[in-house]
Amino acid sequence: MATTEYLPPLRQDTQNTQDYAGFSVAPLTGGLGAEVSGLDLSQGLSGDQLDEVRRALLNHLVLVFRDQELDADQLIALGHAFGDLHVNPFVAGLPDHPEVMEIKSEENETARFAGRWHSDITWEARPSLGSLLHARTIPPYGGDTLFANMYLAWEALSPTMRRMLDGLYGEHTAFQGHGRAAAFADAPELVIHPVARTHPETGRKALFVNEYFTCGIQGMTRDESQPLLDFLFRHLQRPEFTVRVRWTPHALVFWDNRCTQHYAANDYPGDPRLMWRVTINGDKPY
Repeated sequence: MATTEYLPPLRQDTQNTQDYAGFSVAPLTGGLGAEVSGLDLSQGLSGDQLDEVRRALLNHLVLVFRDQELDADQLIALGHAFGDLHVNPFVAGLPDHPEVMEIKSEENETARFAGRWHSDITWEARPSLGSLLHARTIPPYGGDTLFANMYLAWEALSPTMRRMLDGLYGEHTAFQGHGRAAAFADAPELVIHPVARTHPETGRKALFVNEYFTCGIQGMTRDESQPLLDFLFRHLQRPEFTVRVRWTPHALVFWDNRCTQHYAANDYPGDPRLMWRVTINGDKPY
């Protein structure tokens, strides 16, 4: 007997999101993402602006701010306004600013950073709340970053699949994505997170496994868990869940790691690219 594909409404929740005080927000796709205009982030955010940017992030998951000239101290201050910052044990930060990770591709390199779908530092017991990425040097074209909405990825699964996955726990390790060669790496061997986590601020469930760091499902053999994970990794990339952000000089993108994944496109061979990233610590998923 033929089955019918389960298709709930696949659209980001933009209800009442155009009434922000002091800046404008323009959604980028039906799935997620918005461009924010009218803010100079180098000046910091007032209390009201901070609350409004947080509300915009919860509504759109990925915020793009164009033409933001920030130095390392300003970027750190901006990230710190939303929480404590993570210092990555695998990738050295700037010499005087360890919270700022350099994501750097030199001319004539072919291997690029993080070319798989993932959410940042899910190998920590308290994964990231969000990340801010600032463009320092960009190629003339290419090097875009793609983002996917994990609320929609979860909600688009059939009720039967959601019932099966609900209550399962994924096994996450840094060493699957980063290897063990980093001289100063200090990370837990294995952490356990729900396959579907509940966002602590919105209460919505989001798919929370990624091909960079999720290595298994607790209580299953590899032969049992890998086909299921492979299906979920393919599923979460569906175009209707995604937005593709094209970088412009000094653009800054702020995304919610609790309900998105991202992918750095490796399509700029021979061109340099330099980005600065700060990552905000989050809470323990449930």
